[in-house]
Parts: sequence; C-alpha cells; structure tokens
Amino acid sequence: MKNAFIGSAVERREDLRFLRGRGEYVDDLRPDGLLYAVILRSSKAHGRIVSIDTTAALKVRGVHAVITAQDMPGGPPIVPMRLQPLPEFKPFEQPVIADGKVRYVGEPMAVVIADSVAIGEDALEAIEVEIDALPAVADWHVAQSGQSLLFEAQGSNRSLTFYAVRGDADAAFASAPYVRRETLRTGRHYGLTMEPRGVMAQWDAAKGRLTVSGAAKVPFFNRRILAKQIGLPEDSIEMIENDVGGGFGARGEFYPEDFLIPFAARHLNRPVKWIEDRRENLMAMNHAREAEVDVEIACERDGTILALRGHIHTDMGAYMRTNGAVGARNIAQFMAGPYRVPNVKLDVSLWMTNKTPVGTYRGPGRFETDFFRERLIDMVAQDLGIDRVALRRKNLIARTEMPYPIATIAPYEHKDEYDSGDYQETLDRCLAEIHWSEKAKLQGRRIDGRYHGLAVGCFIEGGAAGPKETARLAINEDGSISVYIGSSAVGQGVETVFAQIAADALEIPMDRIRGVFHGSTAYVSDGYGAYHSRSVVMGGSALLDAALNFKAALCEAAAQRLGCAASAIVVTEDKVSAPGGTSLPLSAFAGLSREGAFLNKKHTYSYGAQAVHLAVDAKIGQVEILDYVVVVDAGRIINPMTLRGQVIGSLVQGLGGAFLEHLVYDEQGQLLTGSLADYLLPTASDFPNLRAFTMDRHPSPINPLGAKGAGEGGLIGAGGVIANAVANALQSFNPDLRELPLTPSRVWAMTQPRA
Repeated sequence: MKNAFIGSAVERREDLRFLRGRGEYVDDLRPDGLLYAVILRSSKAHGRIVSIDTTAALKVRGVHAVITAQDMPGGPPIVPMRLQPLPEFKPFEQPVIADGKVRYVGEPMAVVIADSVAIGEDALEAIEVEIDALPAVADWHVAQSGQSLLFEAQGSNRSLTFYAVRGDADAAFASAPYVRRETLRTGRHYGLTMEPRGVMAQWDAAKGRLTVSGAAKVPFFNRRILAKQIGLPEDSIEMIENDVGGGFGARGEFYPEDFLIPFAARHLNRPVKWIEDRRENLMAMNHAREAEVDVEIACERDGTILALRGHIHTDMGAYMRTNGAVGARNIAQFMAGPYRVPNVKLDVSLWMTNKTPVGTYRGPGRFETDFFRERLIDMVAQDLGIDRVALRRKNLIARTEMPYPIATIAPYEHKDEYDSGDYQETLDRCLAEIHWSEKAKLQGRRIDGRYHGLAVGCFIEGGAAGPKETARLAINEDGSISVYIGSSAVGQGVETVFAQIAADALEIPMDRIRGVFHGSTAYVSDGYGAYHSRSVVMGGSALLDAALNFKAALCEAAAQRLGCAASAIVVTEDKVSAPGGTSLPLSAFAGLSREGAFLNKKHTYSYGAQAVHLAVDAKIGQVEILDYVVVVDAGRIINPMTLRGQVIGSLVQGLGGAFLEHLVYDEQGQLLTGSLADYLLPTASDFPNLRAFTMDRHPSPINPLGAKGAGEGGLIGAGGVIANAVANALQSFNPDLRELPLTPSRVWAMTQPRA
C-alpha cells in the first residue's frame, strides 16, 4: 500500500519548537565580540545634504565607527531591481546610504557601530546634519505636476508606464450600449511582521569569508547582490536563514541595511548586529497598496462585460527597489480577474514621491485591483437592474475555456494564461456555505439598530514563479533522511509539507524524514526562495526530481555492494534488499546525496469566491462581521490544515487593510502613523466569524504535483467584498463608497447628509 501523506492534515512539525520558546531569531545570536549598529535616518522628506559631521559622535565612549557615504570609495552601491529589472528603473534606484540628497523620512544617512544600542543612540544625537529642504512631493498628483523633482536629471517623477492590452477596447467602447466610469482609491499600508527586520554579519579575515544571518525570502538572490556590492565571490558569502516572525512579501527583500551591516562587520573585523525597532519598521520597510484608478467598464444591457479601459496611478515612494514594480503591474494585468473580459486597455503610471519606497505585500496589486473591479461590478448590477450574483455568474470564465489567455503586460512583454479550474463551482459552494438565498432578504434592513449587508466576490491568485527551484536528499548516519530545499520559510509551514512530499516520493514513514532544511545558501547549489506563492509548486516539484535521482543513485550503490543489477534492488523504509534476501541498512549509505531541480516558466492560478454578512452601526460607523466564508480551489492540496491556516491568516490581513490599516503622510512628507498606537492592526477578537473551505477539484497541469500556490487568496478578495457589503448595508443612505480603508469615521460620514 502506497503512502498517502500528501492530502493529509498533518500537524505542523515546526510549531513545537516555537511553542516551547526554542525558535532562533537573529536577535538571539550573540557571538563573542559582538557590536551593535544603529542608523541615523533622515527627518526630512526631501532635501540636499550640505554636511554630516560625525566628529562628536566618534568621541562618545564605546563608539567604534560612524559610517557615511564618504566612507565608501566610489560612492555607495545601489540596491538593484530583482523583478522586472527594466533599464527605465535604473535612474530611480536607491543608494544604500544617502549620497548628496535625501528623498524620504527614514532614509539612512549614517551608521553608528557601538558596544551597545544605547551607546549608539547617544552617538546619533551627537551627529550634526545640515540639509537644505526642498518641496516635498506628497502624492501622485503633486508628482504629476512636476513642481518638484526627486531626480532632476530625469525631468519627470514618473519612472515608467505599464500597459495591459487584450483585444480592441476602444472599438468595444465605441459601440457599447452601456458604459460606466469611476474613480476608486486604495490606501497605503504594509505587511507588518511580528518580528521586525534584523541582520547580523561576521567577517573571517583569515578565510576571506562573510557570514550573514537573518536572510529570508530570497537569500540566494541577496547573496548575488551583496557579493557584487562588497567585492567578494559568491561562494565566499554564506547567507543563513534563521526563524522569521512573518514575511508577507516585505521581509527578506534586499534593503540598504543588508549591505550596511556586512560592510561594517568587514570594516571593523568584528561581528555586527542590527535589529530594527518598530518605528524604523513603520518608516523603512517596504510600503504597499496606494493606488488610484480612473476606469471605465463597457457592457451589453444583459450584463455581458465587453471591455475595461482606464488609467491607474500608483505611489511608488522615493525609490524603485527590488520588487517594487510588481504591485503596479498586477493591478493592470489582473483587473479582469476571473471574468471573461475580451477587451482590455489599461495603463498604470508609477509615480515617485517623498515617501518610503514600496514593494510587494501579500497579494501585491491583486488586493487593490479586486476592490476596483468588484466594486465596479456591483455598481453595474445596480445600474442595469441585474442581480449581483447573476451578473458575476454570467461573466465568469468557463472550465471549457481553459487555459484562458489574459491581458499582455508591457514593457517586459509578459504574456500569461490561467491554467485550469471551474470558477462556477467555488462560487456555488461559497453561496451555499453562507446560506445566501436565506440571508438575501436581510440586505439593507435595519435590525436592532444596525443595518445588515451582504456581498460576494470572485478572485484568482497567481503562483509558482520560476524559473527554477532546487532540492536535495541525503542519508544520515542513523539511516534517516534529510531534505534540503532552496525555498525559504516565512511562516507557511514548509518543514511539514516538504516532509509529506518527501515521505510519499520515497515511500517511507514521515518520521524517517529527520529534518527539512531550507533557505540557507549552503544547503543546495542554487535557490530562488519564497514569494509569489511558489514554495510548494516549485520546491515540491524539485523535491520529486531529487527523489528520483536519489533512488536511482541508492539502487546503483546498493547493486555494486550486493552484487546484482540496480533494477533488482528493493528499497524499503530502513534498508535496501537484493534477490536472495541479502540486504543492507540505509545507514550503510550515510552521506549519499542527490539534488534535483524543477524548471518552469508558467504560472498556476488558484481561485475562489468570498461572501460576507455584516452589520453596520450607522451612529458610530462600526462594522461587525457576522459571517465570512472563503472557498478556494488550490489544485492538489498537500496539507489541508496548513492551507486553511494560510487562507484564514491572509483573510485577517485583508480585513485589516479593508477596515484599519493606513499609513498617513502630511503635505511635508512626514509620516503621521509612526507607532502601533496610530497604525491600527486586527486583533484576535476583531474577526471571530471567519470560515474557510478548500477544494482540490482541478489540479494544475503545469507541474508534476498538480499543486497551485495558495498563500494569498483570503486576502485578495477581502477589500472588494467588504466594500460592497457595507454599501449594501447602507443602501438607504446612497453611500459614496469609493475608497479604502473603511475606517469608522469614513463609514459614519457616508450616513450623513451631503452638502
């Protein structure tokens, strides 16, 4: 009987050490001779640096160095783009430390290395900085005006415009019997992690070797960047992935500190550690989500969608760095979502402003564009007098249309298609689970002083970014098996799911898999990390290839020692056997190891539907979720328990973005939400009534596991569904609902008479 760990709700292996307090984070590391780094950050949003005088700071007892741009021969290195590395972005990339100009509050200007953080902070106070202030570019409207330029040599604050095209949208609009045009906005927020960022670097001068702890998400790529910047061969740098208190797309990208701390360690030949405090985290880690659209939809009178057309404006902050363009690109390419939209013409302008640079945050661009699209669909349904569910059902892409090509994005000329699925199934299941037909009579009704609202929406989630992932299997001295993987762990449970995949591939019990080792650059020859919901698809498929290579090598080695053909060898959970009954324990082959890889240029697409029943207290603008249902089809499911956790966790983040989270700047580019007293987050008691259902009816045809990425689906649809449900509840007030987040003050304002 074959193993069946894949598909089983196996409890997470990694949780026990966390529950017992045995996780090891960067701040737990304290090697001998450790020094601490603190960073002087700009308090001005925009200005020219006249001088940075570190004389007094260097005299503070316990200070070992103060590093500025002047200490870097040839000038500070630049943080490059990791994804979409287009030449247009080059002039807008960030130096690792301010050089001649500051462009956002929080930009590093100097690094103090001291015996303690407290001493370093005292030294920061002694650094004298003179900056000639320049007018701040506070939002994309100011950026568009060109009154103040972040990069004068470029002559514009627009770094690039992406174009998403399918069919002939202009022709469709010219003959369409119904058109609606709207302006919609999403607020700025980010993937706040429990553990702020941290880096520790150690330089071994005798061996010419640099060890960097605190790697996350994409350690191999970050090693390539650092090696080039610091002038070392890649194999002279080891990036170590410690436990991470959340990633969410932001943690683990290459930031200025990922160069500054290794540079300081090498400069002083001492271990150096930097741990971000929460204020730094709010002002310096990648932001996301801020976008505005001016979009039109064209339909037949029966609700058949003909075309989407419009302009999108995204606030990129002060610099283009690593993956900052992904969200903007995704807004345009995926605005049609899971619906059949034959004609698309969208452009998205990437505007530079004097704010913290942006990057990816779980469901980048998709959260924003789902709000835009789903809100627009409800408006269309109301205009045309069509039931909201019927309108969606009419336009959902059919199973028979798969694979379904979507809009092409340019520049970068990226073409894509949805791989498989039946979108009607998940919609039907969602409606049934929330009892839509019974609750429909509650729409807009006032019961016990609160207005009830319902909404439903459909979504897709992209996954499996290539081009490659690598895995390795090895036999330990006790005959157990170790798994090494190029994917990273950022809380998604990879140690458990990879053990399930390996156990099934080798047909051994899971307890024979001694450990799953991930992320660090010493484990496999190459790796690509954890982003774009890729770990299971890419890493798991690489693991299947490694298992084939491993079993072939083991059979060959056993055949030589047992005197038979490799094809005659039988491998069981703890031994290898030859005809005639002779055998050897697996421990006799300790050290045998084989690597495998999976190469892929296509994406998987999970999909699903969400529905909510909520109640609004119009007097105070308070919204309570009474029931929320998410249904996801994620192809072949490795572990339904961890998948459900991913869906619920991402949904809570989506609800935080829909109701609470908002990074606010004033007109001078000053961050006004610089603490968790101002930047509100969901708590455990805020959203208790959330339910998730997972389906595996339609495996992906593009990988041997049949799996699809599924770490973001709960979040993607939340903004649109919540907005439509609030509008539905307050329909008697004819609310002007075109912007997220729906804070209590905004909800209350919708119920007030308009001037």
